[in-house]
Amino acid sequence: MKQIRQLFDRVEPMFKEGGGLEKFYPLYESLDTFLYTPTDVTMNASHVRDALDQKRMMSIVIVALLPCIAMALWNTGYQANLAIATMDGVDSASGWREVVLSMFGVGYDPTSLWDNVMHGLVFFLPVYIVCMAVGGAWEVLFAIVRGHEVNEGFLVTGMLFPLTLPATIPLWQVAVGISFGVVIGKEIFGGTGRNFLNPALTARAFLYFAYPGQIIGSEVWTAVDGFSGATILGALADAEGKTGMAAITGAANGLNISWIDAFLGNIQGSMGETSTLACLIGAVILIGTGIGSWRIMAGVVLGAGVFSTFLCLLPMDMIFQWNPMFTMPPHWHLVVGGFAFGTVFMATDPVSASMTETGKWAFGILIGGMTILIRVINPAFPEGIMLAILFGNVFAPLIDYFVVQANIKRRRARHAT
Repeated sequence: MKQIRQLFDRVEPMFKEGGGLEKFYPLYESLDTFLYTPTDVTMNASHVRDALDQKRMMSIVIVALLPCIAMALWNTGYQANLAIATMDGVDSASGWREVVLSMFGVGYDPTSLWDNVMHGLVFFLPVYIVCMAVGGAWEVLFAIVRGHEVNEGFLVTGMLFPLTLPATIPLWQVAVGISFGVVIGKEIFGGTGRNFLNPALTARAFLYFAYPGQIIGSEVWTAVDGFSGATILGALADAEGKTGMAAITGAANGLNISWIDAFLGNIQGSMGETSTLACLIGAVILIGTGIGSWRIMAGVVLGAGVFSTFLCLLPMDMIFQWNPMFTMPPHWHLVVGGFAFGTVFMATDPVSASMTETGKWAFGILIGGMTILIRVINPAFPEGIMLAILFGNVFAPLIDYFVVQANIKRRRARHAT
């Protein structure tokens, strides 16, 4: 490491003002500060000092995501191997994936941890690499054009986005999606800290509407050609008549999935969003380190719980005739789809969420209520949490405005003479 430090010191003048590579200083600075602590230290007393800088904050978020990443690798392979076990002569890996799996002696046994994780890795890793390469290139390009440092915030965006995608997503769509999220969702507003929408969710929403065939449906969740496996929300949204929750829990004509299965995450879904348990571990890390707002998380759960309870209390005989989504009880809403992942990692984005303490409660409750409203009232969008968070992002400045104005009004009344 000492030799690398000396190399960086030797080439630094070339990237400084007046050097031949001056325009590429943001790229040099990002590599230097990624490997070593910045040499510029604030010495004056006029600045607030905090041991938690942006780089450390992003690193903690990545650590909080590790349980979801581990679950993405295992469950992606497990769902594929489980499907292969029921379909004779079917293989999920082809081309270079099949070569890699054979090199490491990977089989298709759903009871093997090694087979499941390695099988999931050959699908997740390419998505992550494409996302980081394309999105990172956009970040560096804008940093060079604007002459500022490359922001570490993309490390989190580049990890969140792949976890929200199905394993079968074409890699070119990953590149298009992350390009839209970084450029349109963030950079055109001035970069990190100035965007009002979550970039990862913006990228996911773009793919959701631009290429729905590769994002939704019963054939996109399991990496096996020709295999159809609906998600819990998709199965209930498509249920007919008075089937209700039997479409999920039924052993005969349903998915035969229990609540604990949904909580643990060994079900169909996006690669990193299925496990509520993994998300809860991440929530503990974020709340314990002061990175994620517990008020927003609690607000989302409160809004979703209250509104879903109200809908469940409506006359069932009337509702069953047209929408079985009304039959899903509150405790199921909290463990299906991307609810837990969105609550913990997306809604708490400090840039696009409400800033005031009271506003965080309102922001979270709005997202929770909107999630249930979208899921239940309009089964064409059975997920809900993605659109609800983007909706909340748009209203976050307005929420904070009313909170601040209310505080000012109370203070004026308190100190009026």
